[in-house]
Amino acid sequence: MDMTDKDKFVDMVSATAEVDLRLSDFHPRSSLRTTVHAIERGKFPVIDYHNHLDSTDPKEVLSIMDQTGVEHVVNITMQVGQKALDIMDRFHAAAPDRFSSIGWMDWSGVEGSDFVKVTVDRLHRMIDHGACGIKFWKDFGLTLRDSENKLIRIDDDRFAPIFEACGDLALPVMFHTADPSAFFEPIDAYNERYEELAAHPDWGFSTSPVSKRDLLEQRNRVIERHPATTFVGAHCAESGEDLEYLAQQLDRLPNLQIDISARTPELGRQPYSARAFFLKYCDRILFGTDLLPDTEMYRLYFRFLETADEYFEYPSHASRQGRWNIYGIFLPDDVLRKIYRENALKLMPHLR
Repeated sequence: MDMTDKDKFVDMVSATAEVDLRLSDFHPRSSLRTTVHAIERGKFPVIDYHNHLDSTDPKEVLSIMDQTGVEHVVNITMQVGQKALDIMDRFHAAAPDRFSSIGWMDWSGVEGSDFVKVTVDRLHRMIDHGACGIKFWKDFGLTLRDSENKLIRIDDDRFAPIFEACGDLALPVMFHTADPSAFFEPIDAYNERYEELAAHPDWGFSTSPVSKRDLLEQRNRVIERHPATTFVGAHCAESGEDLEYLAQQLDRLPNLQIDISARTPELGRQPYSARAFFLKYCDRILFGTDLLPDTEMYRLYFRFLETADEYFEYPSHASRQGRWNIYGIFLPDDVLRKIYRENALKLMPHLR
């Protein structure tokens, strides 16, 4: 090849590399060829402890459950008041042995002096309609404000009687505190979830007056102060990116359980650490999805937990969390039984 031909070749390669491709249009296909294990049903009966079914048809959900070996789903209603009670009744009537409900914390009237009494009365009404837990969402500590427009702290002593009442009622408390770490970082070229946050900038909290770690420690102080109450940290207690810190929290707080809902993207990209973590804390981890029931979604969860498959897509919401794939952690049978079902039954005596 003479110099002229070589120059032409270099120019041609350069021109090809300069194609203007938007990041949102970039969908690379992996060239890896790896073993694929299609897991149609969970190896053991499954309880999905974390889902949101308010908008779904119970019959359609039951069909998906039957196809995938999901024995029971806990609906965390996102409604309050009579709407929440009606939704609970609808699912329990449709299949009382297949659906349970967790209520949603109602902050209306928080400025009132009788808020604790009103809340405890609400808890009793939810229990009368079959609720087996109550969920405190991320607005608590992050955006919820009092009548003076001051941010309400999670560890505010005013709410201690509510957590005590939950202990007396044997009502587990689920906390979704904070969000993934990327949500607390600037939405810029260094954020690993840039595409997701650019599409949903309102999900970002980089300008929040309180840090993620502070929020989690506020929550942990509440858990520590109420040892007779059972707490569930949703989404790996929002610590899936830092399993060492998550382990420290579990060691410090014996009344804390966690669910893995919507965190296979974080867990599955650190399979060695995740597997060791699951083996060590297998008595305190709950299976949950936080994704509308779908056969493929459940099967991806099963593939993550049961196989040693490499570099495959994770179950996610409409927008993926980031540009990575995950690896299976091939848990042993005794651990799978606990995570799929047995740990949830400890918190759901009505099923035992």
